[in-house]
Amino acid sequence: MQLGMIGLGRMGGNMVRRLLAAGHRCVVYDVDPSARAAAARQGATACDSLAALVSALEPPRVLWVMVPAALVDEVLAGLAPLLRAADIVVDGGNSLWRDDVRRAAGLAASGVEYMDVGTSGGVRGLERGYCLMVGGSADGFSRIEPLLLALAPGSAAAAPTPGRPVGGSAEQGYMHCGPAGAGHFVKMVHNAIEYGIMAAYAEGFNLLHQAGPEHYDFDLPEIAELWRRGSVIGSWLLDLTSQALYADPGLQRYAGKVADSGEGRWALNAAVDLGVPVPILAASLFGRFESRDGAEFAMKTLSAMREQFGGHTEAHGPVSAPPQPELKKRP
Repeated sequence: MQLGMIGLGRMGGNMVRRLLAAGHRCVVYDVDPSARAAAARQGATACDSLAALVSALEPPRVLWVMVPAALVDEVLAGLAPLLRAADIVVDGGNSLWRDDVRRAAGLAASGVEYMDVGTSGGVRGLERGYCLMVGGSADGFSRIEPLLLALAPGSAAAAPTPGRPVGGSAEQGYMHCGPAGAGHFVKMVHNAIEYGIMAAYAEGFNLLHQAGPEHYDFDLPEIAELWRRGSVIGSWLLDLTSQALYADPGLQRYAGKVADSGEGRWALNAAVDLGVPVPILAASLFGRFESRDGAEFAMKTLSAMREQFGGHTEAHGPVSAPPQPELKKRP
């Protein structure tokens, strides 16, 4: 099958390589000439403009956009006049689902199909495959399914669920989630859950780190390695944490200022709109804000209040908790 890929960054470039390995023809475009050249060395046909890319594909075409969410509308504005009825545009980035609904309606007026595909797999997706959450029409899903099958990890990526009938695309690592916006809505919630899991691991390892050497001098890389085997908290994220701790036990190369790419905020907005409680997801997002000094003035305010009402001087450096009274049973 032929595909036009727009955007050859950390995700798009590797996706092209995976598609080429599966025998698909890839015509590519990126604003960076070096990215185009790298894709060409892998066997793709590189173009220096959107017009050249569209012309190099036989209609009906599939154009897959892998650019930051803030740039999707700009790319579509340049792409839409070049398309014709029955072409498909796929947004595989992390767009807001409401934008998908708007874009799908706008392109439908000219007979162009719009599909949103939430794509999870990161920089390791080339080898592992990508989990693909698809929104759009059932017909559009069927038309791009050969591409999804090539990008997805396949059924061997996880053991079968006991009692579940064998079969279905979810077992392969891709799924039609519903109409326009559904794919990115599922991916939005996926990323919010990811925030929460990451925060739980981070807090747990921090607790172990703070316990030593005064109490226990824990070997964090070995504990992470231990938990990977037979533990109920094993996961790929733990695998990656173990690798990071082994390479740098003190995590000295990191400043600890954690970015957020938008999906966590959108998930909280959706939860508020629907009246759904998500306290853990909210806490994990606010923790990222705090890591970027978002709470610095709040902490200064707390110190100021303690000084005002109790004459407490501000603490500097590590603070030990006050001794706790021993609880005794009633006679």
